[in-house]
Amino acid sequence: MGRYLRSLDEPITALRGVGPAAKAGYTELGVATFSDLLLLSPRSWEDRSTIVALGEVGDGQMANTIVEVLSHSWFGFKSAKKRTLKIIVRDISGQGDGRLSLLCFGRNFLEKSIRIGKVYYLWAQVHHHRGELQSSQFEVHPVGDDLSMPPQFGSILPIYPLRGSLTQRLIRTNVAEVLSQVDCFSDELPPSILERHSLLSTDEAIRSYHRPKTLDELDQSRRTLAFTELFYLQLATRRQDLSEARERPVHRPPTKLELALIESLPFSLTADQLTALQEIRIDLASRQPMNRLLQGDVGSGKTLVAWISALHALGRGGQVAFMAPTELLARQHAESAARLLGALGVRLAFLTGSVKAKERRLLLEAVKSGQVDILIGTHALFSAEVVFRDLRYVIIDEQHRFGVEQRLALLSKATVCDLLLMSATPIPRTLSLTVFGNLAISTLKTMPSGRKPIVTHLVSEMSRKRMYQAVGVEFSRGHQAYFVYPRIDDSGEDDVRDVTNMFEYLKEEYPSVPSALIHSRLDEEEKIAILRAYQSGKITYLVSTSVIEVGIDIPNATVMVIEHAERFGLSALHQMRGRVGRSHLQSYCFLVFSSSLTEEAKSRLSVLKHSNDGFYIAEQDLLIRGPGELSGTRQSGYLRLTFASLTEDLDLIQLARDEADLILSTDPTLLGAEHGVIRSVLANAPPFDPTASDA
Repeated sequence: MGRYLRSLDEPITALRGVGPAAKAGYTELGVATFSDLLLLSPRSWEDRSTIVALGEVGDGQMANTIVEVLSHSWFGFKSAKKRTLKIIVRDISGQGDGRLSLLCFGRNFLEKSIRIGKVYYLWAQVHHHRGELQSSQFEVHPVGDDLSMPPQFGSILPIYPLRGSLTQRLIRTNVAEVLSQVDCFSDELPPSILERHSLLSTDEAIRSYHRPKTLDELDQSRRTLAFTELFYLQLATRRQDLSEARERPVHRPPTKLELALIESLPFSLTADQLTALQEIRIDLASRQPMNRLLQGDVGSGKTLVAWISALHALGRGGQVAFMAPTELLARQHAESAARLLGALGVRLAFLTGSVKAKERRLLLEAVKSGQVDILIGTHALFSAEVVFRDLRYVIIDEQHRFGVEQRLALLSKATVCDLLLMSATPIPRTLSLTVFGNLAISTLKTMPSGRKPIVTHLVSEMSRKRMYQAVGVEFSRGHQAYFVYPRIDDSGEDDVRDVTNMFEYLKEEYPSVPSALIHSRLDEEEKIAILRAYQSGKITYLVSTSVIEVGIDIPNATVMVIEHAERFGLSALHQMRGRVGRSHLQSYCFLVFSSSLTEEAKSRLSVLKHSNDGFYIAEQDLLIRGPGELSGTRQSGYLRLTFASLTEDLDLIQLARDEADLILSTDPTLLGAEHGVIRSVLANAPPFDPTASDA
């Protein structure tokens, strides 16, 4: 009987060559069992299956050929200890010719093992330098009398990640040993799916993945393994979605409090806001706790939706907690809530780490006794001293800035609690289909009427003067601006501008224009005072670090200047740009870059210049940077994908989702005979932990 890929629980120390040092290296890689080892994905593969002669190789490419050693020589210092060995070889593969200089930096001992007149297999990265073909990164192995190739040649070799004392040879040997001990791996997909999508059996796929005979075979094996894990990921999340959907009502009317607030607004809600509110109401009426993400571009009106939904939750009894990542942002939300909800009789309180002891004690007593309807604050909300009388609804703004443990600490203060996460960093479609498959998502794409797209300019050093003149024109129109820099003061990098020095410089550039300096080292009260002066128009421009990235809404601000823009991530740049363009006024963003840009930085800035669509920008950010910390997904159990790629496998993600939906639409309990394979995998060796979640 076969074994499932993830059921091999034998310890890695049972393999030859795995002593304490190798075990420590494997532990760093998360490898403890035979299954873990087979799930250790190579970071690349080297194709040594065919001859690539020296004469056929381009600069920086790999040669894979047979050479004869012509001579030894030395270069560098005259001292025998400091000089470097240089070995001249010529190609004798019969498929090309050419000579190559092997530069043996730190490997002068090769003088004795690579002998003149002998023939060797050569694998080398070659470069053209001063009319000569050279290599300092190479492997050589002697050609035996029988001309048989050593294991390192004539095949496609996996290149694994390394830690500690681990070597490629040891990992390859260990993988081969595990594969030899398993007669056959059981299939993890029904035959109908394998046939429909031309997939390999699990046994064929895992064996050829670690030692493919051809690159086509490698592609097919990876596709099979990637589809398998994506299928089970989709199956688990879709089953949960269907289960919850059956219990939800199809419609939920707004409460009197909600209607009172909506009718008091001087504008109409957008269609997306109305849809999101209806989705949230339905979730709140369900017996299952809500787990919903409200995502929307900068300025799309997420916070207003949150406050209206909080009124719906209050109508059901209980209390609401609203948490923001910084005191500055939390205070902005508290002031917004006071303006919107105060007249409706909602009892609000504000709690951060800076609230004084006596005030804090009285506030905490009021929360515990139920005299506070909505508690707004920062990380202080999930401290042990905060006890609610009846917490029912938690709203978390900028959700990706909080860890899983922090969210759970807040949710644990309630017996059963509905959760609304908010983010102005839209989740790319690939992530919404996979990582957040168990998270309901409401999306605000429609911007309030009258808003104009922000015009974005890329500014080089040569264009700096013209930029300052353009900003001056906006000042003459009575508008305001932000100047953002990556650091507070000079830290020895003369080529990087900082807020402290540039604040003085800009005062000379705009001598009669009132300004202020704001950064993280200022205490909260000072920051709040500066922002209030800016909001009232007493200050025309702010010179700041990225502390103004979120939470500041100044309709009269029409200019955002971001210096050293290449040092910021795409989402951060988009967030900062979103501090302007918050009214009917035409707004501008100037991204100032240094003379030496990396290709990645060029790609980022180009995306910002050509698009104001946060959803498109998020997709491009994923393509450029990979998932990484995007939307906090590094903390998500659903991102532990071994074979699939979120940036390259959108077609597989959609296919897996379609297959899961097809099965669940006809056999939601998976009791059909044709789904016995799926039942067995879920019971014995599921491809991922179905209990892991980002929320």
